[in-house]
Amino acid sequence: MAPSQDSPASPLGLPLLQVLRLGLFQGCLGAMAVVFAGLLNRIMLTELAFPGLLVGGALAFEQLVAPSRVLFGQISDARPFQGRYRVPYVVGGSTLYCLIAVLSIPLIFFVGDAIATDNSRAFWGGATALCGLFALFGLAVGMATTPYLALVIDRTTEQERPRAVGIIWCMLTVGIIVGAVCIAITLRRVDGVTDPAVLQPALQRFMIQLAVVVLALTVVACWGMEPRGGCRSGNRNPEEEMTLPRTWALLTASRQTFVFFGFLVLFALGVFLQDPILESYGAEVFGLPISQSTILNALWGTGTLLGLLLAGFLITPRLGKMAASRLGCQLTTLSLALLFLAGCTGQVMVLQVVMVLFGFAVGIATNATLSLMLDLTLPEAAGTFVGAWALAQALSRALGKLMGGGLLDLGHAFMPEGLGAGWLPPAFPAYGFVLFIEVLIMAAATWSLGAVRVHQFRGDTAGTLARVLALELD
Repeated sequence: MAPSQDSPASPLGLPLLQVLRLGLFQGCLGAMAVVFAGLLNRIMLTELAFPGLLVGGALAFEQLVAPSRVLFGQISDARPFQGRYRVPYVVGGSTLYCLIAVLSIPLIFFVGDAIATDNSRAFWGGATALCGLFALFGLAVGMATTPYLALVIDRTTEQERPRAVGIIWCMLTVGIIVGAVCIAITLRRVDGVTDPAVLQPALQRFMIQLAVVVLALTVVACWGMEPRGGCRSGNRNPEEEMTLPRTWALLTASRQTFVFFGFLVLFALGVFLQDPILESYGAEVFGLPISQSTILNALWGTGTLLGLLLAGFLITPRLGKMAASRLGCQLTTLSLALLFLAGCTGQVMVLQVVMVLFGFAVGIATNATLSLMLDLTLPEAAGTFVGAWALAQALSRALGKLMGGGLLDLGHAFMPEGLGAGWLPPAFPAYGFVLFIEVLIMAAATWSLGAVRVHQFRGDTAGTLARVLALELD
């Protein structure tokens, strides 16, 4: 697609404005994610005293609906809405997850009140509704993000994608940073407050304002990004639309699909096992208030931004996607070990430095792995394969959130505070147990990457695509 006459060219061969708009959606999603999964899990664990398993389980339900992402990908390949294959699903999903985020606040405080008053009937009913609401949030995010990633593939070539991923995921990281900073500024006045009557109205106002801004920016980001008939409309015809039998045949055509699927599960689990406990780690081990614990996400995001840029424009193009992925995984393993050791010190400055290093390592790994993921995708079935890879990541994030909360409860139950050592922060052993397991998982992900073979995947799936299309046309 040639750049327009009135828009400066970008390194991608697309108009610079359109590149930034592609990334704007990711920025909006990042801002919502840091609030929905970062702030709220801190409020539930620390201020409202939810059991860790309930928090991890509720957050896991967001990801347990991940199989729907394959379906959303297949639908966006085969079922256009008003002539467009991707954008309507992106905007529709974004509208839904903004609405659900607003509705989550009163439900969380309802469950918190049931815990405080020891009302078991209200607790179990509220907990069930909370898990259901988080599941609906996951469905809405899947509906938005899977067609979005397919749109990125539609708009870029294989050579352009490392830089595309670098720029677009930088916008995601900027969104995380902006969201964290907004939390720190907006909610500073409730630092140290545990009274639900004060916390709930402040959080409700903040969430409504955020939802309105996110939805408006998403519409701006998507407006005009896809012409009628799709970005690759010249290659589409009714006989070549993806059906469910064709989808299944392609997904099972190569052993490499399962190998890469397994790697993505381990990689995402290795990155996100600490996700449901990070803010509480800062609160209980390092003594950080609400506004300061959310700044951990901004520090992580800053490091990730640097890692994405360096990988997208230097490391991945020079080393290649496989070598860069291996390097990113190794650095992530090392940084997680440092995050574990930081807890032994209880020093806030050490934690802040390690969070930047962790983000930097994850940024390199994310750029290279996403570039590799988009290469392990057929353009004729972009939504289908993106849905499969999104399924792997989502399932592992669900498992990570469930395991993170469950392992924390296990650590609290079986590990004495401080392990009897006066120099250790009392709450560290339980959190350190979670981080130690995470280091082992990330090391396993690094090892499994060695079995991925891109050329074998392409040969297997391209041949299968030709065969299933020929059979359908006979």
